[in-house]
Amino acid sequence: MIDAYEDPGTPDTRGGWHYLWWLVLRQPARSVAGALLGSVWLVLMAAQPYMMARAVDDGLVPGHLGVLAWWTVAMFGLGALNSWLSIMRHRTMTRVRMDANFRTVKLVVGHAARLGAVLPRRAGAGEVVTIGVGDVQTLAQALTVVGPGVGSIVVYLVVAGLLLAVSAPLAAVVLLGVPVIALLTGPLTLRLQGAESEYRERQGVLTARIGDLAGGLRVLNGLGGKGLFADAFRADSQRLRAQGYRVGAVASWVQALGVGLPTLFLAVVTWLAARLVAQGSITVGELVSVYGYVAVLIGPVSFIVQMAYELNRGVVAARRVVGLLRLMPEPDEGELPAPDGPAELRDPVSGVRAAPGLLVALAAARPAEAAAVVDRLGRYGPTDATWGGVRLDAVPLADVRSRILVADNEADLFAGPLREVVAAEHTAGEAAVRRAVHAAAADDVVRGLPDGLDSAVAGQGRSLSGGQRQRIRLVRALLADPEVLLAVEPTSALDAHTEATVAERLREARKGRTTVVTSTSPLVLDRVDTVLFLVDGKVAASGPHRRLLAEEPGYRALVARDVDDEGTEGAASAEGVVR
Repeated sequence: MIDAYEDPGTPDTRGGWHYLWWLVLRQPARSVAGALLGSVWLVLMAAQPYMMARAVDDGLVPGHLGVLAWWTVAMFGLGALNSWLSIMRHRTMTRVRMDANFRTVKLVVGHAARLGAVLPRRAGAGEVVTIGVGDVQTLAQALTVVGPGVGSIVVYLVVAGLLLAVSAPLAAVVLLGVPVIALLTGPLTLRLQGAESEYRERQGVLTARIGDLAGGLRVLNGLGGKGLFADAFRADSQRLRAQGYRVGAVASWVQALGVGLPTLFLAVVTWLAARLVAQGSITVGELVSVYGYVAVLIGPVSFIVQMAYELNRGVVAARRVVGLLRLMPEPDEGELPAPDGPAELRDPVSGVRAAPGLLVALAAARPAEAAAVVDRLGRYGPTDATWGGVRLDAVPLADVRSRILVADNEADLFAGPLREVVAAEHTAGEAAVRRAVHAAAADDVVRGLPDGLDSAVAGQGRSLSGGQRQRIRLVRALLADPEVLLAVEPTSALDAHTEATVAERLREARKGRTTVVTSTSPLVLDRVDTVLFLVDGKVAASGPHRRLLAEEPGYRALVARDVDDEGTEGAASAEGVVR
């Protein structure tokens, strides 16, 4: 099987079927071994009825006990050999499935790492979780077809040939029976594929909602919105359950027919063989062999039906994996040089300009509009932004990432010692870490941990409160010390006192460096060099905070949370109590 360090290869992402076939081709020797072992195992099972017929006709009926004993010993030996083959087949197929599972996991995890910050903008967290938890297992299970699946087809043809030596009509019934069963179950498997696809999509949406609820439960409690979201989640859960029942109904019919139709098939063939014995067309031993052949076929025929079921589920899962693998990271195709030094960032869509060395704030009634501007200035997605007069998307991506940092207030926090979490890939000394912690007003967070900066932090900062996580993210951004820092709502989860402290220290820590923050807090806006007021995603006014309070009613209503046209002094006095 693939090990932890082996290259998983380049997957075939043309579709679900192509991806499943690629998984088979990545382990050709094991796949061929599984097919051979499965075929020999089932064929030897079909040999038992033949040996039994010989024992009856050549030993039991004539009364030759020696011949009967010889065939009995031969059947025992064949059974023992087949038991060993069954063990080897199962072991081989387990490795086939595990290789497909681990290989797909490596591909998904590696591709997610390459996508980086692009991933949450193109695929929901629920989609990724559903792929990792359910789809990988489902498509791996579908690869069982290369073992007993191939063997079922081989033994079906072998049994048909053996029956042809006994009776042509019986062979014809067997040869025609399986296609009839396939015709009866085929439409159900196709219907199952559609129902399964819809179920997986709904499951991904609901999984994402679970994550959102878990992450924002404290906020929802504070706003009194927990009940509303709980009702919405309950309704979504019920819809998913109903869709699951539909999938289960179709799957149960497929599985029931997979067992019932072969059994009915056995009864028909046995009845025909019994009539042939009564007519003297075949011997009693041949009747026993016919019964044995068809009894042996129940397993393979059932598996052929089950194989179609598993393949349809596997294709649905493979399509979801392929959909994720098709997401492409940001192209690093820029050929123009980046500016030699600090330069102006400009977003022509919104009219935002960030002059070098200044602390600029974007204030918008809809936070998503300000975040969209930051994404364009940080080159996350299509952008017309310029940097020192050069189109940002014409500069090599590595240069952009090394000098422009987007600090999202929901950015991931990895597990590990706090010192390593905030340092990320950078090498920082003790003094630099302490300065960044102080600038983010996170001294109390460090003091509250048992081992200070050496304390272990859980993944996504689950061991910290929302405000603590936000300050730790800011520590990480300040410690990186980028030429341009674009921070999305860096203080939204903080109380007023801490927010004012962070705003003041951020200004001092980033003095002489270009910094853009999105916020509607007066405590932050009053400490920046310039505020850009966005309306419908475009700059409607710009200037110092206090001047905008006096001259822009819309801005005053936004930041003071007051829709009345109050005077400047009244609005300004509200700054200390807002939030």
